Amino acid sequence: MKSLRTLLVVLAALFVALPSSAQAPGRVTAIEVQGNQRIEADTIRSYMLVQPGGTADPDQLDRSLRALFATGLFRDVEIRPDGTRVIVRVVENPLVNRVGFEGNRRITSEILRGEVQLRARSVFTPAAAQADRQRILEIYARRGRFGATVEPKIIELDQNRVDVVFEINEGATALVARINFVGNSDYSDSRLKEVIATREQAWYRLLSTSDNYDPDRLAFDRELLRRFYLRQGYADVQITGATAELAPDRSGFFLTYTIDEGPRYRIGDVQVTSTLRGLDPASVQREIPISPGDWYDGDAVERADTLLTDLLVARGFSFANVEPRVVRNREERKVELTFEVSEGPRAFVERIEINGNTRTQDRVIRREFRLAEGDPLITQQVRRSRERIRALGFFSDVQVNSTPGSAPDRVILNTQVTERATGEFTLGGGYSTDAGFLADVGLRERNLLGTGVDARANVTLAQKRSQVDISVTDPQFLERNLAAGADVFLVQRNLQSTSGYNERRAGFVARMGYEINERLRQTWSYSLVNRNLYDVDSSTSRFIQEQAGTTLLSQVSTTITYDHRDSRIEPRDGYVVRGGADLAGLGGDVYYVRLRGDGQYYIPFEQLLGDPDYVLVFAVGGGWLLPYNGGNSRIVDRFFLGGENLRGFAIGGAGPRDVSTNDALGGQIIWTSSAEFRFPLPLPAELGLGGRVFVDVGGNYELPTNVNDTGCPSNVPNCVRDDASPRVGIGFGFSWRSPIGLINIDLAQAVVKKSYDETQVFRLGFGTRF
Repeated sequence: MKSLRTLLVVLAALFVALPSSAQAPGRVTAIEVQGNQRIEADTIRSYMLVQPGGTADPDQLDRSLRALFATGLFRDVEIRPDGTRVIVRVVENPLVNRVGFEGNRRITSEILRGEVQLRARSVFTPAAAQADRQRILEIYARRGRFGATVEPKIIELDQNRVDVVFEINEGATALVARINFVGNSDYSDSRLKEVIATREQAWYRLLSTSDNYDPDRLAFDRELLRRFYLRQGYADVQITGATAELAPDRSGFFLTYTIDEGPRYRIGDVQVTSTLRGLDPASVQREIPISPGDWYDGDAVERADTLLTDLLVARGFSFANVEPRVVRNREERKVELTFEVSEGPRAFVERIEINGNTRTQDRVIRREFRLAEGDPLITQQVRRSRERIRALGFFSDVQVNSTPGSAPDRVILNTQVTERATGEFTLGGGYSTDAGFLADVGLRERNLLGTGVDARANVTLAQKRSQVDISVTDPQFLERNLAAGADVFLVQRNLQSTSGYNERRAGFVARMGYEINERLRQTWSYSLVNRNLYDVDSSTSRFIQEQAGTTLLSQVSTTITYDHRDSRIEPRDGYVVRGGADLAGLGGDVYYVRLRGDGQYYIPFEQLLGDPDYVLVFAVGGGWLLPYNGGNSRIVDRFFLGGENLRGFAIGGAGPRDVSTNDALGGQIIWTSSAEFRFPLPLPAELGLGGRVFVDVGGNYELPTNVNDTGCPSNVPNCVRDDASPRVGIGFGFSWRSPIGLINIDLAQAVVKKSYDETQVFRLGFGTRF
């Protein structure tokens, strides 16, 4: 009993002597951080839930561990209590010294570097490297390379740094192997393949990306198909699906478009209703270019809507709103069209804001707006303003949107632009029948210092024509509707094969022009040119020999242009008319008045033949040279017919000629006319081939009084030929927008000519810039 009592006393003493931590968590007196190199200990402590003065229970220690790992700063973390202290041992993630790419040929390292997250001096984590790997794979997949592989390699350096190198195997491009259409009964697969932007792979598409699979292009194709069917009268058409299946070997895609065509509709009644006071609906209804019985055309309805809106604005209805209503009569397969004209909400421009122009000055953009702060908000003028800004060529994208202003009738026009490169350094080379082999070097800045000023310098060296030209143009001189500019040039022409002489011109031109309205423009210019006619052989016509030497031309010119074409670059509809006059004699030693004019009229056949590249073009031109002050015209001022302006004849091949030496003399009167039908060739559109057939007619005549038969060689009486009768050439040609430039080939036959005319069956023009 006594021994039991002694044992209990000993056990009680041992229990009292046990550390307090074995009984319950104690207070933390300090947190000691070990292993950190770059990161301050206080920064590490700030991420922890356990703090001095608190308790170090297992839950808080675990949560602190996870919090430190979540920062992404550490490769390893260990937390353990040590008495009243907590020891935190960390191993920091390395810093990225360099990010590199190997094996990438199709996509530059600069592009990839801008897409990945890892950067020099950033913290490396395996998760970030894998995320970047996936991003690179996505970039290659968008370019059709679904077989690409990417492997991040880590190279360890001293001071806890690493180089990250992504080893890339780009693989082959997964092209579109086949395109299928389901549900199309009225149009064949081959016709619909011409409508969409995606193409099937073919050997001749080596320099094209149209046969690469692109999900964005797939969605664009659906819209192209829908709009095509709407233009053809299928008002109920639906493109219900567009799917892409990757071949098992990942070498190509099979695309399938599902179409519900629906019935084809014709136009029934076309009406205009109006709630505007003072507007007679019948007065505008006759302007609608849609007639009952026509096939329904969704684009034509949109064009009619725009045309009516513009017409009403021109009549003073600034806030008119036109709403087309389409009612389908499915039994008769007709569409009843009603254009409802009403008073739209009155709104005024409170402010015009411009964003995105990092280089171009605000004033360059603002001056293209057809409306200003305080003006009524007119949709037509907003649309025209956007078109004018795009036409500058300084921006890859232009968006003009309206947002509510400070009052219900006030709006803010937000203009968002995306700058594009406007500087050009060009090298060129090629061959043409007129100039021979040529080389071209040019430097141009179309937006000099963001001011909109166009400056260029160009040098062309050719067998038959060489030129040095320096030009500067300010399209809004003094911030007014006035384009001003100047040119300094040196031109040398070899005309030995045409008229037996060489010509050199050196001078300058001062120009200015202004818009009278949106389509009418007038330009003025003053030219001071030194002309030298030299290297005249003794066998050349005496009427040319006696003009050898130097003359000084001082000339004032004006031109008026009315341009109603749908495009200045590739017109397919509309017309353009130009008329001008030149007055020489305000100084210098050349005296004449020269009148000139030309025009083109374009007739599209898209509605009839279903392709916008079917276009009929009529062109006319003429000129009249009138010497005065007792002088006679010189050969360097006369008109020549043949070559570009009359195919089937050589340059200067038709018109006045000295048949004893076979030299063209040129005439004081010229007229030309042409009818040309342009059409696409039955080849893939991406080849850029187009055809044309043409008939050219022209005349060139009237020599000055000092050019007569007096002095003709005895063996060639009446050596001067000057006949006003027309010449005719017919033929066909091809245009190829090749990867290395535009190539034009014309084959023409002179069917109405004189025996002394010089003909030319084949004409070739080739050029490139890169």
